[in-house]
Amino acid sequence: MEFIGKSPRTPPGPLDPAADAAILRRQARPISSSYPGEGAIDEAISGTASSFTCVVRPEWIDNNGHMNMGYYLVVFDLATDEWMRVIGLDTAHRQAREVTTFCLEAHVTYHREVREGDSLRFTTRLLAYDAKRVHYIHEMFHGGAGYLAATNELMSLHVSQQTRRGAPMAPEVLERLGRIQRAHDRLPRPPQVGRVMGLGARPTTR
Repeated sequence: MEFIGKSPRTPPGPLDPAADAAILRRQARPISSSYPGEGAIDEAISGTASSFTCVVRPEWIDNNGHMNMGYYLVVFDLATDEWMRVIGLDTAHRQAREVTTFCLEAHVTYHREVREGDSLRFTTRLLAYDAKRVHYIHEMFHGGAGYLAATNELMSLHVSQQTRRGAPMAPEVLERLGRIQRAHDRLPRPPQVGRVMGLGARPTTR
């Protein structure tokens, strides 16, 4: 992550990987109990994208007075944790089957600023999957104004903890992914999917 700086109210301090890990890892308990304003809504099978919500925290603000670009990845990772729960790859399943997921590729587009105390709403859409991989995109919306703030397209690999290599997902997970895929195929495809970076590309913001 690239950190531009802390809020002007607080002098920059050293990174604390243990503290950051504690913020990121929430799979062992409901997200709604982890921090005020955070919660999960499982809508994956209803034909709408599954959702995650949170609030921009003071420690995520940089010297520009908005959420630092690195913390977009933090909150997108929290949304990914919830997405994995929705598709059946929660902590209990991972521990029982000795599996996990690794990120193979990620692409973030930044559209508009968000500031301290802003509520955020994330939608996640399944784009494709196979026996070992899941391709999906998060969209981050301002919870009050409703505008699109950022997107995060990812490819995740299902991994055996014993071999540290890709491994097929359990039949029940694949079956659930199939049901989600049929529902999400009815949704409009976000224009950011497959976006290529370059000076000739249409800017995400002006």
